[in-house]
This record gives sequence, C-alpha cells and structure tokens, in this order.
Amino acid sequence: MFQAVPGSRTLRQTTGALGAVALMALGATPAVADDSTPELVLGEIAPVTGLKPGSAFDVPVSFTNTGTEALGKVWLSYSLTQGLSHTELPSNCARYEVGSFDEAPSYSYAVCEFDQSVEPGIVYAPEKSPEFKALGKAYTDELRAVVAADDPAPTEGVDEGPVPGTGPAVKLVEQPDATPAAPGSGEHEGWDAADVPVTAVNTADFQVSGAKLKGKVGETLSFEVKFTNAGPAWVRRESGTGATKVVVQMPAGTTVTKAHGFCDKIAARTYECGTSQAWVDPGDGQTYTFKLRIDKAVAGAKGSVKLAGEPRPFDENTANDTAAILLDVAGSGGSTGGGGSTDGGGSTGGGGATATPSGDSTDGGGSTSSTGGSTTGGSSPLDGDLASTGSSSTLPLAGAAAAAVAVGTGAVLVVRRRKTRR
Repeated sequence: MFQAVPGSRTLRQTTGALGAVALMALGATPAVADDSTPELVLGEIAPVTGLKPGSAFDVPVSFTNTGTEALGKVWLSYSLTQGLSHTELPSNCARYEVGSFDEAPSYSYAVCEFDQSVEPGIVYAPEKSPEFKALGKAYTDELRAVVAADDPAPTEGVDEGPVPGTGPAVKLVEQPDATPAAPGSGEHEGWDAADVPVTAVNTADFQVSGAKLKGKVGETLSFEVKFTNAGPAWVRRESGTGATKVVVQMPAGTTVTKAHGFCDKIAARTYECGTSQAWVDPGDGQTYTFKLRIDKAVAGAKGSVKLAGEPRPFDENTANDTAAILLDVAGSGGSTGGGGSTDGGGSTGGGGATATPSGDSTDGGGSTSSTGGSTTGGSSPLDGDLASTGSSSTLPLAGAAAAAVAVGTGAVLVVRRRKTRR
C-alpha cells in the first residue's frame, strides 16, 4: 500500500531443543519474553462510493484495546490518495504531504494524538468523525486508517509537514453500544490498519496523438507519438501494472532501427508500449520515441497509434483513442498514409509530431534495453524496473538476518524490524 507501517515491531524467537538441553544441564532457566504487548483492533469500516468531485464525506473509525493493560496514549492516522484531501484538522492532529516514490503515488497523511487512557475491552472512537473532501480529479481512490500505540508519523519522503491542525481538539469517547473486538484477535503488535476504497463518479479522457513523417528512401527519421490523460480524473491501476498500453504500428516499407525503452515488438512493424507508473495524472501521460528507416515507397501504406490494455469505463470519448502515422516519401507522389485515421472515425494525428532526419541507421527493430524517454507531464521515467514495459519484471527484494546463540547461554533473540511501505 502507500504508507509506512507504524512503529517498530519486535520478533522474539526462542532457541532450539539443543539450547534448552544445554540450559537444563547448567541448571539455568530459559528467559521468558514479555508477552504483555498492546493489541489494537479497528472496527469495520464501510467503503465510500458514489461521491461527486468537490463533495465532503466522513469515515467513522473505532477501535478496541484487546490487550490486558490500559494504554496511556494512542494515535489515529488517515492516509489519502491524491484524489482526496483533508479538511480542517483538530489541533491535536498534524498533516504531512508525502511525495511519490518507486511505485507509490503521492499521498496526504494526517496523524492525530490522543493523550488519554484507553482501557482494555472497550470500544473507542473520536467524538467527531474526521471529514474529507473529494477533489476534482477523484476517481478510484483509497483511505488508509491506522490505530497505533506508537507515533506513526512519516519520516521519509515528506514534502510538507508537520502542519498542525487549527480546529478544536478532539478526544476519544467510549462506544457502549458497539461490540468490542475479541481478545487475541489482533493481527499486529501495537497497531492495526484498514484500507477503505473511496470512489467518485468521474471521467478521464485517454487519448493518443500520431505523427506526420517526411523523407526519402534510405533515410532514417526520428519521431515521437504520445499518450495523454486529458482528465479531469486521475487513474490509478493495481501496483506493478501500467496505467494503459499503447500499440504502435509502423507504415509498410519501413524498419524500426530503435524503439522506445517502454515498447516491445509484438509483430512485424508493431510495438506494444507501457507506462512508467501504475497511475496517470490529468495532463500527464507518456511520450514514445522511435527511429524509423524508409526502405521503399509503398502506395497506400500507413501506420497507427492505438490505446489498448485494460478496459477504460471512465473514458467516454473514444474518437481520440486512435491516431495515424502519415508517411510522405519524396518522389512517390505524396503521402502514403492518406488523410484519415485507421479504423475510421478516429483522430488523423494531425496534431502529432513531425519527424526529423537522423543520421543513425543502425539496423534493429526490437525493443531496446534503455529505460530512457520522457513523459508529457515533464517528469522523467524511473530508473530500473518499470511498472509496465510490455515485459515481465521482477522487483528486487532485499533483506538480511544474522544471529548466533552460544549453547547454554542464550534463550531469546530479539530482532528489530524497520518500517516498510506497503
């Protein structure tokens, strides 16, 4: 998910049978780990659906201390994906803005501190539910609620914050009519989290632009085609996938000598291109650059750029889902691509890029290993593995553990886990 797991957690492991035997031989008693750790469990939170951009909504959050001892302080935090925003926060809360990184989009994060006793077996909730707002670009968003016994404030990637709340402080109140969570039902030590889908009724116009090419036989041209989200909504796909796919087909009589790094060859003169992230903001998108050698003039030849990939129920304008790649070969009597779009009714690509001659005539045609390129929003692609390039990719996982237990001398190993994003 898109936020850090709050607090550090401790993993306790006992030594094996051999160590126990050695301890017995020494007349020692194995150390016993302290199991009186707090357990916090959130109540059920219903999804929020059917919002209109600009409207406000609240999300009631409750929790139970299922441990055996009272807690002197707890924190509730609320993370919002970028189609949502916080409204006025109480003075015992603070807001953080965390920028996008890796495959996580940016989000807004509010942390509220409750300096009061939380007794076991009782359901608590803020006396006033926090209020949020659906922005103009809201569509398939998410709210993550976290209750924690340690301060879960983000420490990495913070662009802004903490910004203290200005509203009246809010306290926790008991909920006598609510059913408390059962003892031992907590899944984590000292915290619990819930991801709540928040959807708005909105649209996003995905569109492509083609290119007008002009050259002579034997010449290699450099050109670009584009995918753009014209909004108004942002679109967020499942992490690890691309926002969409674009199929680029070159005119007959040509050879691709260099393809964009996000594109894979899937057929003769045909490439499937992905995006650098699993989401795309309004006004953003992807630019794909190619180098194309003109091998011969072919009457009536033309290329195309088409949106493909996952269904787009949010996109009501399909007229700009296809654009043309027009090729004018010198001495062949004019453009070989004609003036219309492929499949009829689509964009002609008249607003697309005009090719420039290139001195690079390196033979090729498959996708390159480069991850270079540019997006229409001005941000550069990520280094390393991409969300979707048409090829499978493996996200590297890193971890390390080291422990040595001398026989008869130790019975408990404590390993601290670092916070990780989920």
